Amino acid sequence: MELTERTHLATATKPTATAAEPDAPTRATGTKDADGMAVASFILGLLGLLVLNVFLGPIAIALASVALWRGTARRGRAFLGLGLGIADLLVLVAFMQFDSTVSWNF
Repeated sequence: MELTERTHLATATKPTATAAEPDAPTRATGTKDADGMAVASFILGLLGLLVLNVFLGPIAIALASVALWRGTARRGRAFLGLGLGIADLLVLVAFMQFDSTVSWNF
């Protein structure tokens, strides 16, 4: 009888996934999302040097920071995105000082 009670307790405490309950995100999903954020920050930071740096620079900085905080495998890409986002804002400030306006054009 003791064996059946243990078996019953062991099966009763196991969490089972149903169709109504989705599985919790795994670590691989979180890392994959962070890798995507690192790549996105790099691309947005690069594009921000040419157009819309007032918007793309801060977005690149935020995405790179979150990717680094989540432990991305693409740390170099995230640091490049962070640096390019900061460079976007520095380019904006330099052209604002040069033109004495809030925006710049060629």
